[in-house]
Amino acid sequence: MTNGFPWLTLIIFLPLVGAGMIAVAKESLARQIALACSTLVLLLSLPLWALFDPSSAGMQFVERHRWIASPPIYYALGIDGISLPLVLLTTFLTPLCVLVSWTAIEKRVKEFMISLLVMETATIGVFCALDFVLFYIFWETMLIPMYLLIGVWGGPNRIYAAIKFFLYTLAGSILLLVALIVLYFQGGQTFDILALSQASYAKDLQFWLFLAMFAAFAVKVPMFPFHTWLPDAHVEAPTAGSVILASVLLKMGTYGFLRFSLPMLPDASATFTPLMMVLSVIAIIYGAYMALAQEDLKKLIAYSSVSHMGFVTLGIFAMNPQGIEGAILQMINHGITTGALFMCVGIIYERTHSRQIVDNAGLAKPMPRYATFFVIFALSSVGLPGMNSFVGEFFVLVGAFVWDKFVATLAALGVILAAAYILYMVQRVVYGMPGVEPSRKLVDVNWREFGMLVPLVGFVFWIGLYPKPVLDVMHASVDQLLARQGLVMTAEAPRAVQENVIRLSSGTRPFEPAGLESRLDQEP
Repeated sequence: MTNGFPWLTLIIFLPLVGAGMIAVAKESLARQIALACSTLVLLLSLPLWALFDPSSAGMQFVERHRWIASPPIYYALGIDGISLPLVLLTTFLTPLCVLVSWTAIEKRVKEFMISLLVMETATIGVFCALDFVLFYIFWETMLIPMYLLIGVWGGPNRIYAAIKFFLYTLAGSILLLVALIVLYFQGGQTFDILALSQASYAKDLQFWLFLAMFAAFAVKVPMFPFHTWLPDAHVEAPTAGSVILASVLLKMGTYGFLRFSLPMLPDASATFTPLMMVLSVIAIIYGAYMALAQEDLKKLIAYSSVSHMGFVTLGIFAMNPQGIEGAILQMINHGITTGALFMCVGIIYERTHSRQIVDNAGLAKPMPRYATFFVIFALSSVGLPGMNSFVGEFFVLVGAFVWDKFVATLAALGVILAAAYILYMVQRVVYGMPGVEPSRKLVDVNWREFGMLVPLVGFVFWIGLYPKPVLDVMHASVDQLLARQGLVMTAEAPRAVQENVIRLSSGTRPFEPAGLESRLDQEP
């Protein structure tokens, strides 16, 4: 489906135009230009939601132009129900990242805002690319601005964290490039992602291709045991870098599994599913356990990301509509909630110049509005009914239960551990006794910070109380993805679970879903 107007090209490359304007403008105007440009990109992305046809499983807003004749490489863009929410998440968070950096970044402001806008171009491009080479260019381009955000504007150990991030992700990307070349020759000498998804590959070849893609995507998620770069990167990155890193960049890994591994390599995906489920459960429990031990707010939230992204990979490889839709929804929820928590840490860091919990204790009295926001996002991270994360985790656990009851039971322990480390953090930060007297009087959130956090609160409750519009967008694309896996499902299954989640969130008695289970056409 193409709508004629080049919506995707516009929202992908408009940030680069803004970066060019900042490069030639005075440094005093860099913030204003970045905010205006990112806000305009957000406004231009909203018609994608309005014009999107949720009943169609095919790509929409398609743009396709020959780029290189031999080998045949195309400038091809398009989005479906899986990529649309991620595009909107990116365009929504970028203006907030500009706002959260308004006073925090004092040196090299022009370069910082340029890096932020280039990052937006690369991330949106990853979610829209329909040519594998174009995808890989956007995928690699993302490394440069993120490396700069950490290495130039980060904390005391920023160089170590930036190099570690770069080496981990680059090593995986090289193997992804190898897989790209092999797919070109085995899939009909094309880089078209949709054509490669329809081609058939030998099972032995799928095995090695899956491992190559796994190296790239698992590092990006990051899955256990490839997660060690994440806490260092989060702790050293500036607030905007942490928000983009947690809310958008981690989703590239799970998006890669959904866009490439599952549809292109169905046999290998089925073979590796038990391993992926085990690694996901380990990540859920290990990340939560490590978060319990942290005294640094940023590191605590970083380890909570490892745990929450474990739920996402668990839902993806449950390979049923409940699990995959829950995983996609949880990708959005994690972006909103964890991004908001990192913003809250950045706000208090500007006042106390410390991320240690002991130095930021007892904030309810001097900063009541801040404490209110902090508690809302913390409870959302726990998965309190009525808030966004509850819906996503519920879907994932239902999908995991359909796949294996024991795995679902182990994953549910992560919810309990999340309540432990989040509530313990809230008890100390909001209501605890200050361990160190702040050097100056704490000032509550100002209008700029208030404007950053209120939209995030709105999405927390909107998705938590009425997730139907977001879920409806996914149905057709998820059904098509599962059809590629050879799965048979009843059309009523995801809708029945969805209605039950909505009823549970609002305190209404659920009804018995019909046709909940999915099965394979043939024995694995």
